[in-house]
Amino acid sequence: MTESLAAAIARAGSPVEYLRNAPSRPTVFPVQPEFTNWRSEQRSWRNSVALLDQSHHMTDLFITGPDALRLLSDVGVNSFAKFAPNKAKQFIAVNHEGYLIGDAILFYLEEGSFDLVGWHMVLDWVQYHGENGDYDVSFERDASSAVRQGDPKQYRFEVQGPRALELMERATGAAVPETRFFGMATFEIDGLQVRSLRHGMAGQPGFELFGPWGEGERVRNALLAAGEGLDLVQVGSKAYSSSNLESAWVPSPFPAIFSGEGTEAYRDWLPAARAGSLAGSLASDAVEDYYLTPYDLGYGRSVSFDHEFIGRAALERLAAAPQRQKVTLVWKPEDVAAAIRTQFEPGVPAKYIDFPKARYGQYQVDRVLVDGRDAGISHDAGYLTNEQAFVSLASVDADFAEPGTEVTVVWGEETPSAKPSVEEHRQVHIRATVEPAPYSSFARENYRKN
Repeated sequence: MTESLAAAIARAGSPVEYLRNAPSRPTVFPVQPEFTNWRSEQRSWRNSVALLDQSHHMTDLFITGPDALRLLSDVGVNSFAKFAPNKAKQFIAVNHEGYLIGDAILFYLEEGSFDLVGWHMVLDWVQYHGENGDYDVSFERDASSAVRQGDPKQYRFEVQGPRALELMERATGAAVPETRFFGMATFEIDGLQVRSLRHGMAGQPGFELFGPWGEGERVRNALLAAGEGLDLVQVGSKAYSSSNLESAWVPSPFPAIFSGEGTEAYRDWLPAARAGSLAGSLASDAVEDYYLTPYDLGYGRSVSFDHEFIGRAALERLAAAPQRQKVTLVWKPEDVAAAIRTQFEPGVPAKYIDFPKARYGQYQVDRVLVDGRDAGISHDAGYLTNEQAFVSLASVDADFAEPGTEVTVVWGEETPSAKPSVEEHRQVHIRATVEPAPYSSFARENYRKN
């Protein structure tokens, strides 16, 4: 039998003890790591056009039935008042205490039919409430290729960059109709009907294309042919995994499922293998110290109190309280170099810093200090070729969110861990400077315009 999360926690002694030593590795992107090299591939979405394969690393949860929209409205903090077919949105859910469960992209395919796409944390929460509440809905889950047997149900490609529109016009043989941000449209590519989502990555214009898996290779080949002469670059998993750092999206925030109203039954329902792993220098036995609010990640604009939803009353109280702010931390090059240099010096080295993405657990939670006192937490970290900078996304107290503020990131874990991604190491302090999120001025000014 599959072990439940509740049973795994009971065996370990506490949620933090279980997650600190969980065998789950950082998120796996089961596609080719590099087509050329990750540096050139990172540059492509800024300078020409990038083709990224999203078919394998995310989970699709297809939700159908007469109560599907009511379920999503009851669980999500978003407004659904004007949500209609051929639109999409970033779906966000919290627990009853207002702390973040996670986020994903919700596609409104047609009346009574939705596709919730992303990491499994929020998908699991929605499915649990749908199965255990008074809803006439059904679910079909298409898990990532890391755990699924066989092919995906759908292909999913991204084209991003300043020449993405030109690529789409070549591939479709027609002018691309004007589509609003997160609007959907249907194109014909090589005689096939292709659905698309209009969005951007790192502020650049782009499209997410999807359709039946069996048609994917034909669509890919048509895009490659149309990209000749446009400097089209296929992007592998290394570069793709770092793209969120430019758009300032935190892909796997710590989910608030380990305490609070209704979560005990949820942990009995959830397989332990889907709980993830905890990494980083924040060390507390109180699992609530790792929780986030939507405001900590800049999601306040998506919270709407125009409907009843799980956690509404708590979020109304949190909205009136002092908030942390999402920022980019630009790590001091000399401190990053010094940490890497310990790999070549006698004694126990610093925790290995991988490039382009340095995260070594599903949930990365590192301490951010100002004058030796805790001032927030650092999430994902990695290298941006387009900015020639090593950065992390962070949530810091408002007093320290001003650009130019000097902070310190504590890198490495305080105590030994059984996680397979953690070697013997020592903690080091790395100085950083607070900057806006997104860090790129182009992304800040253009992300939702495209």
